[in-house]
Amino acid sequence: MKLKIKGLFKFFSKEKDLRKYKEISYIRRLIINSVFNAGSGHPGGSLSSVELVYVLFDKYLKFDPSNPKWEDRDYFILSKGHAAPLLYTILSYKGFFDVKELETLRKLGSRLQGHPDALKVPGVEVSTGSLGQGFGVAGGIALGLKISGKSNKVYVLLGDGEIQEGSVWETAMACGHYNLSNLCAIIDVNKFQIDGKVENVMSVEPIEKKFESFGWRTIRINGHNLDEINNAYKWFLEEKSNKPAVIVADTVKGKGVSFMENRSEWHGKAPNEDEYKKATEEIERD
Repeated sequence: MKLKIKGLFKFFSKEKDLRKYKEISYIRRLIINSVFNAGSGHPGGSLSSVELVYVLFDKYLKFDPSNPKWEDRDYFILSKGHAAPLLYTILSYKGFFDVKELETLRKLGSRLQGHPDALKVPGVEVSTGSLGQGFGVAGGIALGLKISGKSNKVYVLLGDGEIQEGSVWETAMACGHYNLSNLCAIIDVNKFQIDGKVENVMSVEPIEKKFESFGWRTIRINGHNLDEINNAYKWFLEEKSNKPAVIVADTVKGKGVSFMENRSEWHGKAPNEDEYKKATEEIERD
């Protein structure tokens, strides 16, 4: 299903446009800042997913920063665990811990490790890093909630390189079989992984048809268009179906920083001081 904006609910009102764009730019700046301070990390896939996670946390996800284990919360699982700088930034921005702690990313003794640690960081539901495994855990949580008759929703973010993993398709098959309509997978299709273009390493297209064959309902959007993202989440929540849902989001690797965009080498390295200054200037200008 290809999302069409015309006639659908608009995420923005004019008076809120500037505030939301400023918040998104601020999140990007915090990601770059934390990776630069760490001297290592994964900026490319963190920057490509900003809008997808921002809209989810800003408008749809049920959570309580003062009570991270609130029984009625929705679950967000970062299956592409290397995008930890994005998850940490969103969690700090929403009040799970102080924003200043982002400066400790990957430092000795910090709880903000290179991949999320659910035992140490409030708001992190699952320790992820081994690609594909977070998706399986998300499916298990969704199944448990369904069996328990609970209404909580489960959202899980994957990368397009990640779905080359065989365990992803085992999970897709199981979730379709058990009709886990409380599960929404979000695939960040930024088209690059650490070894180059996804299509050259191992093509994953056509993604929608593959998920549909496993019993999922699908929608494809521009992963940087806030209205399309908003309406995709509304589609997941409001369309009556007994199927799990997948949002296939076309994005730009390293979005917001010109020299990082669509460059596989920025999958997992930190900017030097000159690059950091240039990246910060670009983000602030945008």
